Amino acid sequence: MFSLTTVVISALIALFVGCFSGYIFSRGRSGGSRNADMEKRLIDAEEALNNYQRDVTDHFARTTELVKSLNESYRDMHEHLASSALTLSTPEISRQLLADADHQLPGNKSHTLHEQQIQAPRDWAPKRQGRKPTLSEEYGLDEQGNSTSDDSKTPEPYPAPER
Repeated sequence: MFSLTTVVISALIALFVGCFSGYIFSRGRSGGSRNADMEKRLIDAEEALNNYQRDVTDHFARTTELVKSLNESYRDMHEHLASSALTLSTPEISRQLLADADHQLPGNKSHTLHEQQIQAPRDWAPKRQGRKPTLSEEYGLDEQGNSTSDDSKTPEPYPAPER
């Protein structure tokens, strides 16, 4: 048979050939460039996300500035109209405008609700002459407690149009 040295040398040569062919085969496949491509795509996606977040932040900052400017313009317009109304109207009307303006200012503490101004909500239909209110417990019942039917009083359908 074979001597031990021949077997060991053959095994070492096979190991060397296997390692060399594995190295050549792995270089032939683009595994390293595949990872680099994935890393590049990941970096691009992160950069796009950061740009989007910056754009959203800029959008809301600009919107805030525009709303603030709009509020200031509205206040200026209101003050201009109020001063023009006072200047161009008669003294009596000017006094009435000033009196009304004192009650309508949001910072004015003297404008409060009084109990006489507050009414309970009306959650029932108003009573018709000679009938009970719609949400009354006795609505639709006669004096004996029986249901009253107004089937005979149902309205006629609309007449057909004449040709």
